[in-house]
Amino acid sequence: MENIKNIIFDLGGIFIDIDYFKTEKAFVELGITNFSEKFTQHHADPLFEDLEKGMITPEQFYNALRNTTNPKLTKDEIRDAWNAMLGGFAPKKLEWLEGIKTKYKIYLFSNTNKIHYDAFQEIYKQQTGGGNFDDYFIKAYYSHSLGLRKPYPEAFQALLKKENLKAAETLFIDDTAKNIEGAKKVGLQTILLQAPKTVLDLAL
Repeated sequence: MENIKNIIFDLGGIFIDIDYFKTEKAFVELGITNFSEKFTQHHADPLFEDLEKGMITPEQFYNALRNTTNPKLTKDEIRDAWNAMLGGFAPKKLEWLEGIKTKYKIYLFSNTNKIHYDAFQEIYKQQTGGGNFDDYFIKAYYSHSLGLRKPYPEAFQALLKKENLKAAETLFIDDTAKNIEGAKKVGLQTILLQAPKTVLDLAL
């Protein structure tokens, strides 16, 4: 790791707890029994990809999901089921993040969407008493605002170009193997960080 100057972190499963099953369960309870065919940690159908690339608004997402599943579902029901996967931020990981940014230039790159973004920023404020999670990083990149999504190589290339980073000097840390493979294709150094290991176990 001697030549690493920059680190790009994923968010879900790295700093905020994510439980995809809770969202699947919530949608099943709303009558959408095939939700796992639409969205998982490793797969997103076109509607969810469009949401995560910012190509459609939350309202358009709610309407499209309603139209293809159950027209009687309310916006609040869909939003709450979609946000059910979001857990909390571990205080020790936030302390670790505060320390690591004194050693490296750190960035965030998360596949997410406006609905989740608003929800996890509110979770962060409630846990910490204020502030914005993005402030830990030189820049936080989110797929819905970047217009590009992991694991596609062009998403990583765009981030490197925007920040003028050299791939060989940049480490990417994610909990999804497919995203790691995408990062490797553009020359990033990588760490696949999956439970039970956490950032607290990294020797950086």
